[in-house]
Amino acid sequence: MVKKLYIGNLAYSVNDDSLKNAFSQFGAVDSAIVVKDKISGRSKGFGFVEMSTDESAASAIEKMNKCEFEGRTMFVSESHSTGEGSRGNGGGANRRFGGNKPERRPRS
Repeated sequence: MVKKLYIGNLAYSVNDDSLKNAFSQFGAVDSAIVVKDKISGRSKGFGFVEMSTDESAASAIEKMNKCEFEGRTMFVSESHSTGEGSRGNGGGANRRFGGNKPERRPRS
């Protein structure tokens, strides 16, 4: 089973390849992605790594969490997905301003 890891506090110089290389010492890395700003293309300072097995993911978390990488102390943990359908359901600001509220109908 593939385990997705969250990698935080990355140096802005880290790219997908360097992230993949750093985690490949713990096992097969299915993917490594540094999240970038859509407009500027600059790193946002965090990313995700998908490891092939639970064991390799656990080892990577244990060894790489709070480890210095390219000049910054990165944080590594298991990624917790928000689940499908959690976006666009009128959460947060939309509810405050009346977005996505069902229309009230007068009682007959």
